[in-house]
Amino acid sequence: MPKCTEARIDFGRLGRRIIEADFTGGDLSSDGGVMLLRQVDRKIGLSRAAASVLPDPRDPERIEHGLREMLAQRIYGLCCGYEDLNDQQTLRADLLMQTAVGRTQALASAHTLTRLDSRATRAQVWALHGVLLDQFVSSHAQAPEQIVLDVDASDVPLYGNQELSELRAYYDHHGHLPLYVFCGQAMLACYLRRSRIDGARHAAAVIKLIVKQLRRHWPATRIFVRGDSGFCRQNLMR
Repeated sequence: MPKCTEARIDFGRLGRRIIEADFTGGDLSSDGGVMLLRQVDRKIGLSRAAASVLPDPRDPERIEHGLREMLAQRIYGLCCGYEDLNDQQTLRADLLMQTAVGRTQALASAHTLTRLDSRATRAQVWALHGVLLDQFVSSHAQAPEQIVLDVDASDVPLYGNQELSELRAYYDHHGHLPLYVFCGQAMLACYLRRSRIDGARHAAAVIKLIVKQLRRHWPATRIFVRGDSGFCRQNLMR
């Protein structure tokens, strides 16, 4: 066997292909797809649009991590499957994640991102939904003749003593019951709610806000709302 101090082992050739084992390591990452996310974000401008509608109450002279950078870090992490903020303690040192966000130094810590999440208000949440709707409208070259808005609720299981965790008997576990509105593959609304409520609660108000926003761009488009029997409620039918 080669000595442990050797950094490379030569296994010869296969045609024009050189086969070798390299143990120098270097900077490694298992999230190469984050660079594709960066390119998509640059093209559609999602993180910049989100940052433009959110206020930043921090002292500008003491800011180390910009709002757009933190939003990009959070969005890219979610897209890569890192839902929990404690993952960011490791990801903040990942060179690919840093490069995707646009920094050459450590990214925001989990505590900094927690403060970003927890200070969001209802008005800011709807402002972010406005960004989603603008992105959806801009993805169409012209106004469609008709669209179908699918509304539904789905569970998000929670574990331990997480905030607002409640038992949802239908799913037989504790969690949240967010309300979703989709148009095809495009998500237009995701409203986080407690689980011990009527599944159709807030649906009429959310649909009304979405339709009002869409009507500004597409006044002649026919808009259909589709949901299962759980959304057969008088206010929503009206």
